[in-house]
Amino acid sequence: MNPTLTATESPGFLKLLAHDLRWKLLTALARSDYRVYELVDFFDHPPNLVSYHLKRLRAQGLVRERRSGADARDVYYSLDHDRLRRLYFSAGRMLHPSLGEPGSDANASQRSLSRSQERVLFLCTENSARSQMAEAILRHMSRGRVKAFSAGTCPSGIHPLAVAAMQRHKIDISQQRSKHLDEFQGQSFTHIITLCDRAREVCPPFPGDPARIHWSFPNPAAIKGNEAAKSHAFAATAQELMTRIRYLLLMLEKSGGATA
Repeated sequence: MNPTLTATESPGFLKLLAHDLRWKLLTALARSDYRVYELVDFFDHPPNLVSYHLKRLRAQGLVRERRSGADARDVYYSLDHDRLRRLYFSAGRMLHPSLGEPGSDANASQRSLSRSQERVLFLCTENSARSQMAEAILRHMSRGRVKAFSAGTCPSGIHPLAVAAMQRHKIDISQQRSKHLDEFQGQSFTHIITLCDRAREVCPPFPGDPARIHWSFPNPAAIKGNEAAKSHAFAATAQELMTRIRYLLLMLEKSGGATA
C-alpha cells in the first residue's frame, strides 16, 4: 500500500449538500432571499420538512436568517456565499492541491461584461443608504459596464454615514441624489433588486418582466447607539453589499446574459 495514501473521512459539508432538497434550497437562495412559505411553494414540500432542512443548513453556517422589516412574523433566509465558497474549495484541496480555489474571477467577469446590456435598479424605502451604496458599488465593480440605478418608495436624501462608508472604499457617492421610484416607471431593466422588505412588498411591475431579486438588508440608519455603533452598521452594510454584488457579477457573466 502506498504509504502516502491515508484514509480520510469525507467532509460533512459535502454530505450536507448531497441531499436533494437541501441542494434545491441552496440553489434558490443563491439567487435571492426568500421566506419559508415561498420555498415551500417553489418545491412543493411540507413546511415542516423545508424548515428542518433550513435548520440543518443554518447549523453549518451556510444559510442565515433575518426577521422581516416589513412583517416581524416573517423570516427571510439568505445564503452565505463566502462561507459556501470557502468550504467548497477546502473540500477540493483535501482531494488534491490542484482542486483548490482558482484565480480571481473578477477580471473574467469584467471581460464578459465589456458589451453588457444589463440595467439594474436597486430599490429600498428611503433611497438614502442601502440602494445608494449598491448602485455605486455595482457601477464601480463593473467599471460602468452595467448600468446601475437606485430609487426609493419614500426618498429622504443620502445619509452622511453612507457617504463616509463608501469613501473608505474610495467610492464617492456625495453627488448622488435620492430618487422616487416613480422616476423610473415605464423604463426597462434586466434586474430589479430590492434591498428592503417593505420595498419588496410594494414594488410595481416593470416593462419586459425583469428578473426580481431580493436581498433582505436591515436599515443601517435605524441602528441605535453612539456614532461608532452607527458607523459600524453602515460599514458592515457596505461590506455585505460588496460581497453580494461580486457574486451578482459572476452570475451575470456565467449566465451569458451580460454579453449581448
